[in-house]
Amino acid sequence: MNLCNIHTHTNAEHKGPGFSIVSRDPDAGGYQCDRGDLLTQEELRDPAFGHGPFHGVKPGDTIEVHWVYSSCDVTPGKGLGACLSDACANPTLRVESQVFLLVNDPFALDFANYDHKGHVAAGHPQPMSLPANTGAPVVFRGSTTGPSYTQAICSPLQVTWSVRPNCARLDISSLYRWGMDGNVFQEDHSHGVRPLVTAPELLAPIP
Repeated sequence: MNLCNIHTHTNAEHKGPGFSIVSRDPDAGGYQCDRGDLLTQEELRDPAFGHGPFHGVKPGDTIEVHWVYSSCDVTPGKGLGACLSDACANPTLRVESQVFLLVNDPFALDFANYDHKGHVAAGHPQPMSLPANTGAPVVFRGSTTGPSYTQAICSPLQVTWSVRPNCARLDISSLYRWGMDGNVFQEDHSHGVRPLVTAPELLAPIP
C-alpha cells in the first residue's frame, strides 16, 4: 500500500496499556501517557519558549501519530484527501499508530526517522521506518478519526488500525524541525481527537 499522509493528534485517540490517563482538559479529550507526571523540569522545558513552529504541543504533552496508507495509486500529500483520487474514491485504508510522550531530550526518539522524505520501497511511497519496541500492534477495523466525527456523525471511510500499546518518548525539537523545515504533508500543527466511541452497538469485539 502507498503511504499517503502523516499527521498527529494531541492526546491519544485510543486507550491503551501505556496511555490510559483521561485528559484533564475538557476541550481536548483523549488519553495521556501514564508516566508523564514523572518528567523532570529539564524534560518539561520548552526549547521554543511557547512559540514552537509545530503548533498545539509542548513538552509533557501526549500525541498520537498516524501513518495513513491507501490502496489507491497516490503520492503523499496534505490531509486524507491525498489518500483518494478520481479513479479510486473508495480505497482500502490502513493506519499505523504510535503514541508519543513529548520531551525536551535530544536522546529521545527523532521524528525525522519516521518521516517520508521521498522514500520508496518496491515502488510504493513509505516512511523511513516505523516505531519499534512499543508492543505488538492491536489490529482492528474502524474508521477515520478527528474531532469532526462522533457516535452520531460517522466517518465515511473505513480503516484497518494497527495501534501500538505502549508510549515512546519523542524529542519535541525533532517535531518542531518537522514543522519548521516544511513537509510534503503540509502539517504545522497537531489536530484534535475524536470522542471515544462507547456505545456497545457500535463496537465490535477484538479477538
